[in-house]
Amino acid sequence: MKIYNSLTSFISSRKTIVTIGTFDGVHLGHKSILDKLTQATNKGAYETVVLTFFPHPRMVLQQDVAIKLLNTIDEKATLLENYGIDALIIHPFDTAFSNLSAEEFVKNILVDQLNIHKIIVGYDHRFGKNRTADINDLISFGEKYDFEVAQIGAEEIDEIAISSTKIRKALLEGDVKLANQYLGYSYFISGKVIEGKKIGRTIGFPTANIEINKNYKLLPKNGVYVVSSAINNIVYFGMMNIGNNPTIGDNEQTIEVHFFELNQDIYGENIQISILKHIREEQKFSNIDELKIQLEHDKAFSQNYLKNLI
Repeated sequence: MKIYNSLTSFISSRKTIVTIGTFDGVHLGHKSILDKLTQATNKGAYETVVLTFFPHPRMVLQQDVAIKLLNTIDEKATLLENYGIDALIIHPFDTAFSNLSAEEFVKNILVDQLNIHKIIVGYDHRFGKNRTADINDLISFGEKYDFEVAQIGAEEIDEIAISSTKIRKALLEGDVKLANQYLGYSYFISGKVIEGKKIGRTIGFPTANIEINKNYKLLPKNGVYVVSSAINNIVYFGMMNIGNNPTIGDNEQTIEVHFFELNQDIYGENIQISILKHIREEQKFSNIDELKIQLEHDKAFSQNYLKNLI
């Protein structure tokens, strides 16, 4: 899959089949759309294109800086690549782009820039300045400019919307099991391993502190989780704490992972943490010894869970 950081950088000699959307989470609700896209290639005669935008339109049009997304752009690209899509275009969304009229969008973007043969969108798709044009307008433009319009039905669109909402809600409530069911994979976070205060190693639980530099990435509810991570092509299991470390008086939220069998220096490495199971809420203990006892219980719980999982 080729990734393009703007529409102007995309050039194709083949006609394209395009779908447009945020695809946040790239979850099971999106699967039918992406399958339709890849199945319509006519054995490679057409190039499959996913057009998405960053920043998220709500961040620009509504200045909704508080919005949290299930994927960073890099994570989304990794997930989409699994579907065998030819091209992912991540176009910068700004007010100038939002001011394109419906026909300007169709003629300048879909026809002239993307060389479109077919577009796959929801029945409720709206586009153009102030989102005034609908699917009927798109069908009319398709007849005028000679491209096909395939509609995704109400049931499938509702499934996508419900899944996205439920995934976010489940993660914020610590219900990883439900979130992972809707995603079709284990929710994950990606970040760089940085040095922490190294308190964990003094009580036998050294941790990798994960720094996520994308403030729009949604984190699950504060608490302790069973996790896994592939490091140098080997899968390691462990437990992760997301929270403020109230026992030692911290206020800043941190993400710390204790791997059970990892014996190598991974400072500075970028790793991906898959979240498998919620263990418990974050707690404040009277002293470090009580914390250590609880961590032993958490480790035993995690290893027992993994024994039944693997």
